[in-house]
Amino acid sequence: MSTPPERARRIRLAAAQLGPIARDEGKEDVVERLIELLRAGADRGAELVVFPELALTTFFPRWWTDRLHDADHWFETEMPGRATKPLFDEAAELGVGFFLGYAELTVDGHRYNSAVLVGLDGSPVANFRKVHIPGHERNEPWRPFQHLERYYFEPGPEGFPVWDAFGARVGMMLCNDRRWPETYRVMGLQGVELILCGYNTPIHYPPDPSQDVLAPFHNHLVMQAGAYQNGTWVVAAAKGGTEEGSDLLAQSAVIAPSGQIVAQALTTGDEVVVAECDLEWCRRYKETLFDFARYRRPEVYGIITAPHGTPATTEAGT
Repeated sequence: MSTPPERARRIRLAAAQLGPIARDEGKEDVVERLIELLRAGADRGAELVVFPELALTTFFPRWWTDRLHDADHWFETEMPGRATKPLFDEAAELGVGFFLGYAELTVDGHRYNSAVLVGLDGSPVANFRKVHIPGHERNEPWRPFQHLERYYFEPGPEGFPVWDAFGARVGMMLCNDRRWPETYRVMGLQGVELILCGYNTPIHYPPDPSQDVLAPFHNHLVMQAGAYQNGTWVVAAAKGGTEEGSDLLAQSAVIAPSGQIVAQALTTGDEVVVAECDLEWCRRYKETLFDFARYRRPEVYGIITAPHGTPATTEAGT
């Protein structure tokens, strides 16, 4: 009796990179840009389009304000709202899903750096709130550009769930989340096959400028390693270019479960890169080198969940 052929599970994905957004650029104008990128992805057969982190505004955490309420206009209190509904309507018309990063203000006053996953019919499927919040909490005017995410946002309390959507096990992360191996592994342990990511990454890092030249290398390094070590696709969309005087890293990319980059943006402006992703490719790694059930040793990993890593000591001769 012959073995039946493997069922093809393929999805065409797009990373929709944005160029700079000016401080005075209205959300309605930004949404028009997003719609153009969505259409460009649809024209190339994309079923799911990934937009950047904080895709509706300039990267406002670079500015200090004494009163948080003065920043409310950067935040969304509903999704979709008045400004974003045309994007949802266009997605439904095209039959294309999307991932969108935005600043969220909840009814009870919590502020999160969030993302929404939207299905082919234009309806929200899932929400994610950024877990690893970088930067600083206090005004540091010595910096050429501040990074006040820890002032504007709380860490997401839900961690890294995985959802069944678009025929895959889908997870989400935002910007700094991509630098932490735990991000990928927590989703990997839930069988993730597709991780969606948006980022706004300043190239200049004031606490240690020696890292500036390595920013492009580090950006891809962490995502390629996370994809490979967990047997998953990663689709990452940047906001790039010079925004309000700050240089942002571009390099939007689609990364295979092998860790290879299969598509990458070539500019720092509005650009769509598309790749056809074979979800069965994930199994080649999940069932061989990274067969978690067979090879992982969780009994010796306890220190990973300690609040601060404490070096283990072993007495000589033991």
